[in-house]
Amino acid sequence: MAPGPVSAGVLAWRARPEGPQFLLVHPGGPYWRGKDEAAWSIPKGLVEPDEADWDAARREFLEELGQPIDGEPVELPPCRLPSGKIVRAWLVEADLDVTGLKSNAFEMEWPPRSGRWAAFPEVDKAAWFAAGEARARLHKGQRPLLEAALAKLAGR
Repeated sequence: MAPGPVSAGVLAWRARPEGPQFLLVHPGGPYWRGKDEAAWSIPKGLVEPDEADWDAARREFLEELGQPIDGEPVELPPCRLPSGKIVRAWLVEADLDVTGLKSNAFEMEWPPRSGRWAAFPEVDKAAWFAAGEARARLHKGQRPLLEAALAKLAGR
């Protein structure tokens, strides 16, 4: 893949009798309020200069969920989003309680052109989803990550 902005993230999964579940996050802020289908994401963010991609993925997970990710990472094939950004992701088995979500915040002018700034959580919800529901809720550009994860889990 040609170089471009790179994000790194974690697709956490947990085993359930009915099949694997995947942890997705919903972006905070006014633009995403009320959007659900194709609005969720894996916890991810931009890789800082001189930062290893896996280190960035773990940092972003901690920032967006308020808890660290532990477990053996399995690298997934990178995918390119429609924006041109490349997402590098790792599949990690982890059964985390996400009811106590503690996301970092970002600031933006809101309402637009009002001159007022407001803070919003980067992530306002996190939840576990079975594969079919995860596919429907995940941003279309990130769906190849889920498909690659399902293929790896099927080959275990």
